[in-house]
Amino acid sequence: MQMYCLGLNHRTSPLAIREKFAVAKRHMQQSNAEIAALAAVQECVLLSTCNRTELYYWTHDARAAYADIMGYFLGTVVEETEKKQLSACFYCHEGEAALRHLARVAAGMDSMVIGETEIFGQLKDAYREAQAAASTAFYANRTFQRIFTIGKKVRTETRITSGPTSIGAAAVQLAGDSLGGLSGAQVLIVGAGDIARSTAQSLCSRGAEGIFVANRSYERAVDLAQKVGGKVIRFTEWVPYLEQIDIVIVSTASPVYVVVPSVLQQAQDARKGRPLFLIDLSVPRNIDPACGLLPDIYLYDTDTLQRIAENSHHARRGEIERAEQLIDAWVHENSADLLTPRMHFDEKLEKN
Repeated sequence: MQMYCLGLNHRTSPLAIREKFAVAKRHMQQSNAEIAALAAVQECVLLSTCNRTELYYWTHDARAAYADIMGYFLGTVVEETEKKQLSACFYCHEGEAALRHLARVAAGMDSMVIGETEIFGQLKDAYREAQAAASTAFYANRTFQRIFTIGKKVRTETRITSGPTSIGAAAVQLAGDSLGGLSGAQVLIVGAGDIARSTAQSLCSRGAEGIFVANRSYERAVDLAQKVGGKVIRFTEWVPYLEQIDIVIVSTASPVYVVVPSVLQQAQDARKGRPLFLIDLSVPRNIDPACGLLPDIYLYDTDTLQRIAENSHHARRGEIERAEQLIDAWVHENSADLLTPRMHFDEKLEKN
């Protein structure tokens, strides 16, 4: 049985393609169970974030597993040309390369923002969802129980987390640069999940004072607003506030657009030409790209944040090299044990 990683991320595919393969948290257990039920797949853990959708899996038959999983991901795509275009965005790592990739993901080294801290929790959540779906067993459990040690090691023994370390923090930096600072800025956060929470905290740390929070779950909006000294708006009532808002940051799990041109046009007359910055941190996107075509509207999505990420990478080049050395050493130390086929205890008894 060998370990593999099959997926796509911000380096291999644009947002318009990544959002096609994003799996909502509420569907994770079902997807894990469905993939584990494929004939050639023995164990699997599915990870889906705004930057990536990846499957870590174990199989005796690499060719059949790859074909089955790609068939699952591509789903209802029937045009052969589109299948080839989408398939070209996927990468597949085997054995030690798959283990190294997983280690880099856990350490935040494969993120759009190097040193990202959120991915560590997202990877833990992905593993828990797979366990709940009964798609993990001997191999996946042993690997994931050990993989988190390298994530912690890199963060404690390097300064890789200096500077923006999340998509939310990068978005806040972008907003501040666009406005010439956040002092006095009025910010609306639509959503109250993990990314929205970290974004709100980054806003506070950079001096934003007027923070409004809207979310479908009013209780979660209240909880987030209290933590950052913000005000709560009911989800059905946030549109009129656009007349006074400078920055709108959207991060929800909605499968459809939350912000559309008609919503913005309602507020444009009252804004009298004041610029409005829209930052969409959702995958799939929650802001209609057509909004960016309206006058005085500036729209940014996760792909736009790549520029900030690249600047951050350059400033921390030495720390990145040190982190990669730690990962290489960890892989060298653990690969033989994690990747060498071992008999289960029951198999040993049977042979004896």
